[in-house]
Amino acid sequence: MSARVPIVEFRNVSKTFNPGTPQEFTALKDVTFCIEDKPDYGEFIALVGPSGCGKSTVMNLIHGFSDVFPPTTGEVLVKGAVPTGPGRDRGMIFQRYSSFPHRTTLHNVTFGLEINQRELDLSRSAMEDLAAQWLAKVGLKGHERKYPHQLSGGQQQRLAIARTLVLKPPIILMDEPFSALDEPTRYEMQQLIMELWHDIETTVFLVTHSLSEAVFLGDRVWVFTPAPGRIGKEFTDIIPHTRGADPIKVQESSQFKQAVAEVTEVFRALESCKA
Repeated sequence: MSARVPIVEFRNVSKTFNPGTPQEFTALKDVTFCIEDKPDYGEFIALVGPSGCGKSTVMNLIHGFSDVFPPTTGEVLVKGAVPTGPGRDRGMIFQRYSSFPHRTTLHNVTFGLEINQRELDLSRSAMEDLAAQWLAKVGLKGHERKYPHQLSGGQQQRLAIARTLVLKPPIILMDEPFSALDEPTRYEMQQLIMELWHDIETTVFLVTHSLSEAVFLGDRVWVFTPAPGRIGKEFTDIIPHTRGADPIKVQESSQFKQAVAEVTEVFRALESCKA
């Protein structure tokens, strides 16, 4: 039996922006990691580190955005191949609400289905039925005909999650998706994404500035060094198993608080180091 191809792999990846100019900036240097494609599970990788350390650059390289890709040196592989650009196998959820203002919530969710209609072979009614199912999953049943400006911030982020997950991408990239939300809504979003992740069993990369959020959601927590960013420390063993758990109860436990304290200690130590 042949070995499974890693779902995402970085091989000594560095990225320098504006090379040869006064604005030259190296965001990443010699980043190497390998995420296996775990059947019937999918890993959740949380990235934390000081501002400007290259966390979002990692996400953008995986997605294949043309203003970041390719890396300056090294190799980025998605399912064993070099990404040629964004694709429906990689869903992106941004910090800023990114819905189409002229489309209803239902037709925001059908947008990706429409783009991939030929490949998916779905009728208009089938796309709308599927979109409605995902709106219900994220708690937006009854809001199908509203426009994004008629939704609260938490509802808009629920819409962004539904629009991404309706395609069931094997890789989800989340760049500070909950940072603009108030704390109660943030807890709701954490629980929602945990439930949906468990449902679709996909690989998730999350950039966050909240260490407690990283420890709650992540199977792995990567603490990046200041730029040029590298993975200064990976945490796995101390991270409590939280899949399917209530975020408030977990985050009040002594095991969770100890894990956050250890991640915080390393974060502060790495943040004080200059390249």
